[in-house]
Amino acid sequence: MLSHLGAKLAIGLLKLLALLPYGCIARMGDGLGWLLYQIPSQRKRIVHINLSLCFPEWSAEHREVIAQKHFRHAIRSYLERSVQWFGSAKKLEKLIQLDSEIDLRDPDLPPTLFLGFHFVGIEAGSIFLNYSLKRTCGSLYQPMSNAELDAAAKAARGRFDAEMASRADSARVVLRWLRERKPVMLGADMDYGMRNSTFVPFFGVPACTLTAVGRLAQVGRAQVVPFIGEVLPDYKGYRLKVFKPWDNYPSGDDEADARRMNAFLEQQIPRIPEQYYWVHKRFKTRPPGEPGVY
Repeated sequence: MLSHLGAKLAIGLLKLLALLPYGCIARMGDGLGWLLYQIPSQRKRIVHINLSLCFPEWSAEHREVIAQKHFRHAIRSYLERSVQWFGSAKKLEKLIQLDSEIDLRDPDLPPTLFLGFHFVGIEAGSIFLNYSLKRTCGSLYQPMSNAELDAAAKAARGRFDAEMASRADSARVVLRWLRERKPVMLGADMDYGMRNSTFVPFFGVPACTLTAVGRLAQVGRAQVVPFIGEVLPDYKGYRLKVFKPWDNYPSGDDEADARRMNAFLEQQIPRIPEQYYWVHKRFKTRPPGEPGVY
C-alpha cells in the first residue's frame, strides 16, 4: 500500500507525464513493461495461468508472445493514466476515435446501462464515453485502498459531468440514476466473489460471473449497451467502440444473461487477446470442490 508521500509523488508524476506527447508516454510505458516482464512475478504467473486455461490450443511460444505483449500493455496503461486523468478534452479528442453504433447524443436516449469490459483501454474508453454523452451520467467504480489516489481517480473519472459511486452502493444508486434518465457506466467481467454471481463458462472454464447487470436492467427497464476501449497500434491512441444494445436482454434468466455476457467477450477477445486484462485473477473463486488455480 502506498504511503501518503508515495501517493502524492505518484499523482505528481502523472501530472508531469500528462505534459508530454502521448507517444512518449506510451513508449515509456511499453519499455517499462518489457523490463518488468523479465523479472519473475506473481502477476506474470497469473497471466500465463489465465492464458493456459483459456487457450489450451495455443503453443507455448505463442502464449509467451501474447503474455509479454499483454504485460507491456498493462504496465503502459498505468502511465497512460496521466493523459487520461489530466489531459485536456482537446487532447483526448485527438487521441480517441469514436466508433458508435448508436447516437450517444440522442436527447431521447432510453434508460441505458453502458457495460464496459476490462481491456487495457477501459479507462480511456470510459472517460471519453462520458465526454461524448454530453450529459450527466452515473459511473460505478472500485475504490482504491489509498485515499489520495482514490480521490484523484474519482475526480478524473468524473470531470466530464459524471456522478461517481462505489460498487458497494451499486444497486440502490444505479436504479436512482436510471429513474432520473441518466446513462450509467459499469463493469461486470471480473471475479467479485459469489455474492450476486453464478458459475458460467468463460472460454470453457467455469468463471464466477456477476448476475447483477441483468437484474438491474430488468428492474430499471434499461437497455444494455456494451463498449470496449481499444489501444490502437503504433502508439496512435485509442478507439472507443460502442455496440448496439443487446436484443432480448435481460431474458429473465440470470444464468442465461451471465452466459450472454461471457459469450460476447469470447467473440471480442480473440481480436485483440493481448489487450484483455489477464493480470486479474479471473478464476479466483472456484465451484465447490474444485481446487484453486493460482
